[in-house]
Amino acid sequence: MMRGLLLDTCAAIWAAEDQLKPEVASALNEQYAVGEPVLISAITAWEIGLLFAHGKLRAALTPFEYFRRLINVPGVRLAEMTPQVLISSNFLPGAPPADPADRIIASTAREYGLTLVTRDALLLKYAGEGHLKALPC
Repeated sequence: MMRGLLLDTCAAIWAAEDQLKPEVASALNEQYAVGEPVLISAITAWEIGLLFAHGKLRAALTPFEYFRRLINVPGVRLAEMTPQVLISSNFLPGAPPADPADRIIASTAREYGLTLVTRDALLLKYAGEGHLKALPC
């Protein structure tokens, strides 16, 4: 069993749309069943707003309502985006992704010892280098 999962933005969207791999959906359900956290970074709210603004994500909800529904799912909560997480995102070891949102998500996973759920190739590569734990979705 994993101890705490952090959904990156795409994983959170796919979870909401029931598009995760079955084994990843099972991992999320298992986390909920044993009371382990499934977290979403606050930077995901910013990314969802950006996706809506550029027409890459469409829904009958406002971006705020969409995000609110994500974090109101039982067992899901918002990961604290502390100054430590933000500062640490600039000092990640190795060759982390250049995207600031990805760096914040990676920093959050590292700071709290979470396994990152993602399909992002650069984050998976970074995890493959041993800098964080990841579960491909």
